[in-house]
Amino acid sequence: MQKKRLGRTDVDISIVGVGTAFLGIPQVNDAARAYGEAAPAFDAIIDRDLGAQAVIAGIEAGCTVIDTAPLYLGTAAEEMIGAALRSRPDLRQQVTVTTKVGQLYGEVDHSRDAVLKHVEGSLQRLGLESFDVLYIHDQMGLPMKQVMGADGSLGALRQLQKEGVVKWVGTAANEPATNADYIATGEFDAAVIPECWSLLNQRAQQRILPAAIQHNVGLVGATPLERGLLATGPVPGIDYLARDFTQPVLDHVATIQGLCADHGVSLNAVSLQWCARHPQVAATIPGARTPAEARANGEAGSATIPETLWTDLEPLVKDWQVSQV
Repeated sequence: MQKKRLGRTDVDISIVGVGTAFLGIPQVNDAARAYGEAAPAFDAIIDRDLGAQAVIAGIEAGCTVIDTAPLYLGTAAEEMIGAALRSRPDLRQQVTVTTKVGQLYGEVDHSRDAVLKHVEGSLQRLGLESFDVLYIHDQMGLPMKQVMGADGSLGALRQLQKEGVVKWVGTAANEPATNADYIATGEFDAAVIPECWSLLNQRAQQRILPAAIQHNVGLVGATPLERGLLATGPVPGIDYLARDFTQPVLDHVATIQGLCADHGVSLNAVSLQWCARHPQVAATIPGARTPAEARANGEAGSATIPETLWTDLEPLVKDWQVSQV
């Protein structure tokens, strides 16, 4: 699989990685309710061996970046990654594991002391000694001065940089406007950008991409498959998890899927590789629940796509309004 440099860092990563927010959840419906207001005990819906095998399958398929967070599945995502790497130490040197700080499941705390504890816990769960990249996670609604102060998340990460625990720092806010504000400061080397960069959603063009280009911030696209719609095309009866796609959107995706078929490539491959065609976007991190999904995404990242498809696809790339997707 092609690799790209992550912005101004010295880290090269595959253009498709593994996202782990739903790792090890066998059933789509369980994934859809995992983060609901009445979320069940995560161990009741997680198959930890399945999750670890998904990580291994993704790496073996060419994915060299695994993105996670202590928020995901009550720290179980980090634990499954750690189990995978311990069981297959031969794969450890092939992969960059990135995680996030400032939020555990049920706890948001961007203070310096909390972040230092978060990182210590993540290192233990993942079985690592240091990180190439750590991201400040979901700092929406908090004063930027607080988060970026000496006693906040950024202060903690600067301390960890001096200690050699982390090399590069980033932002990973689920709200594009918040991400844009932090990227624009020039303090961050990388950013995970959800909800703003896919064949259906190009809100990143408004503020995120200009700021990232100005400061050479490496971007990693989350939600590139729009909860699976851009992997499989429209499938009746699927719960797309916080997405209520209108019929025009579904029809449009079906048209793109037909174009992909005409060129002999999958919609999944085109959706993922399109994201990384922008020079500032190093990779995407589609979520994988199972080994089959991780393997499929890795193979999609490695697929050969004819240049004629990109030419034919260009007029079909459309930024839909939020209310439509």
